[in-house]
Formats: sequence, C-alpha cells, structure tokens
Amino acid sequence: MIGIADVEAAARRIAGSVVRTPALACEAISRASGASVTLKLETFQATGSFKERGAANKLALLSPAERAAGVVAMSAGNHAQAVARHARLAGISATIVMPRYTPLTKVSRTAAWGARIDLHGETLVESASHAALLAEREGLVMVHPYDDPAVMAGQGTLALELLNDTPDLDVLVIPVGGGGMIAGSAVAAAALKPGIEIIGVEVEAYAALAQRLAGRPVAVGGATIAEGIAVRDIGDLPFSIIRAHVAEVLVVPEQAIEQAIALLVEGAKVVAEGAGAAGVAALLAFPERFKGKKVGVPICGANIDPRILANVLLRNLLRDGRLLRISLEIPDRPGVLADIATRIAAHDGNVIEVSHQRLFAAPSVQSAHLEVMVEARDPAHAEEITAALATGYVLKRI
Repeated sequence: MIGIADVEAAARRIAGSVVRTPALACEAISRASGASVTLKLETFQATGSFKERGAANKLALLSPAERAAGVVAMSAGNHAQAVARHARLAGISATIVMPRYTPLTKVSRTAAWGARIDLHGETLVESASHAALLAEREGLVMVHPYDDPAVMAGQGTLALELLNDTPDLDVLVIPVGGGGMIAGSAVAAAALKPGIEIIGVEVEAYAALAQRLAGRPVAVGGATIAEGIAVRDIGDLPFSIIRAHVAEVLVVPEQAIEQAIALLVEGAKVVAEGAGAAGVAALLAFPERFKGKKVGVPICGANIDPRILANVLLRNLLRDGRLLRISLEIPDRPGVLADIATRIAAHDGNVIEVSHQRLFAAPSVQSAHLEVMVEARDPAHAEEITAALATGYVLKRI
C-alpha cells in the first residue's frame, strides 16, 4: 500500500523533470456530456503521456548500486519512452524490451532517448517474460509499468495537481489499463478530498478490472484503438487500492472512444490517443451518470498514429452526417454528371470525391454507376442535398 505521504514525496522528487500540466475547463465536452468538465492535459509531457510521472519517481529512488547496474522495462509504447527519457536524464543505462510487432515509429522514438532496444516476443506477455529474464541474468532493475509502489505514487501526482488546481471537483474519471494511474490517483484524491468519487474506465475488449471486481474469470482480447489500456489483467498492488477506493468501473464501446478522440480534436483542440480519450468516452457513453456534476478527466496520452487519427476523424464526419456518401445508378448519356454536380452546388454541397464506372459496375450497358462523396454542414444539410438528388435519380446512402 502507498499513502498520501508517498504521493506528496513523489511530487517533490519529480518536480522539474516532469511537466506540471494544466487543468483546463472544456466547454465543448461539458456541452456534450451535461457535466462541468475539467481536462488534465498530460499530453503536454515531453513524451506525450502521464507515464513519465511513475518512471521519474521510480528512477529517482534507485540506490547508487542500482543506478550503476541499469534498468530494464517492458512496453510497446508510452512507458517505454518514459523510462528511456528519464534514464537518460539521470545517466542510467536502460534496456527496453518491445514486442516484434511494435510499429517502427515507437521503436525509433524510444531509441532516440538512448535506450537499448530488444525486440522480443509476439505479445507483451512474452516481452515481459524476456525482460524479467534479462533483469535476473544481467542484474538490471525492473521498472514495471504499473505494479510497483514507486510507479503508482508517481502516477498519483496527477490527481494531486488536479485537485490542488480545481478542489471543487465531484468526480474523477480515470482510464484503467494495469491500474497504476487510478490507484495512485485514488490515494491522493481520498486524502485531499474525502468522499470524492473515483470512477475507472475500460474499453469493452479489455475490461479486466470490471470482470475481476465482479468475481468473473478475466477474458480479454481483440482489436482496439485504445491499445494503451489493452492490458490482460490488473496489477495486484493497484487492485488492492482500487478495491478500497474506486466507486465504479464503466466499460465503454469502441465507437465511444473514436467519438471522444474526434470531440477532443474539434472541440478542445487536443490530440489524444485512444487510451488518453477513454475518460471522455465514458462521459459521452454514460451522460446521465455525470449530468450536473463537476468532473475531472485526465487526457493521459497523445501518441496516436497520424493515419489512425485521420481515419477516426473521417469516420466521425460520416457518422455525424457531415460527410455524405451516395451511390447512384445513372443513365449513360451526356450532361448527367453536370446535372448532378449542379444540384449539389445549388444546395451548397462540396464534392470531395467522385467515382464513375461505365464498363463493369453498372447493371446495364445503357447505365453507369456513380459514387459521390459530399461535404455537408450538418445532418439536416445532408438530407437537403440527398432530397435534391432523389428528385431525378435513384440513389442510396452508403
């Protein structure tokens, strides 16, 4: 167990090497959720993630002999970069074990901090086993991403800062992977503001904590955009704290994570990865749970692949009706394309993309198949454009 004294000591210890990130009210998310929402922007950390807090505290507590021996960590993402960065700042050699499938950008970012990279295993579980073997064989100190008191205390400094800046919060909504952040934050919050609600958030494919608290066998797996919280099980040390302090765990669908990423970009002007946006996803998926309350949410990571971010934003535009995809069977004669473009332009639609097939996709040699993507202001505007086309053509929305 850790206590508030450990978290406060960690805050003093890491001051100067970790950013004291801003806590800002967000009107866009408040309107969307019905709550009064404050965001804790861990995206401002040098590596774009809250993981720096735990890594910095753990490394600062090493003895001279441990520093000389070096450290090893297992991670495919934010923890890897955090350990690598703070090891470099402290002059400690670091070995990071990453699964072989880890994207090259994450490997290169971690290596850029001076760490030795060891690509081993197909999964994080296999990488963890190899990291433990290296620690034993080479005498390295293991820096676990969450199941470590020093790491949990470091992560808890997030809530310490948040509640010092906004002491009137009713609820903290915190994403859960291995449990280190929510455990440390719960300890800080319970001491600073007894009675405040601590709510965890997991994604459907990896709801290990919800299952464990319910006494069910843990069964997780599958594709998720929230890979930062796609953890097989909760750490034993965090779990003991979670069971004592966390009021509830909400499980959100994948689509809510995507909507949260898009809302943060458009409404808050903040780029977040899937795991980093999970707290906002809970507000969108369960608005009645938070209506009228003052809610603090850490945006705990910003490391999202640009291609994935672009896809998420486009998918959200389609869901919102601001991108309109229409399939039409049209007569194969001169002037038809011009007529369709004129109808769209007359209603202030903006044509983004056109696919015109005359030879193979059309059901008849006298017809052609047309797919059009149009930008609209909102769903009502999209319906207006669709109605204008439907007066002259057979169409369907895709």
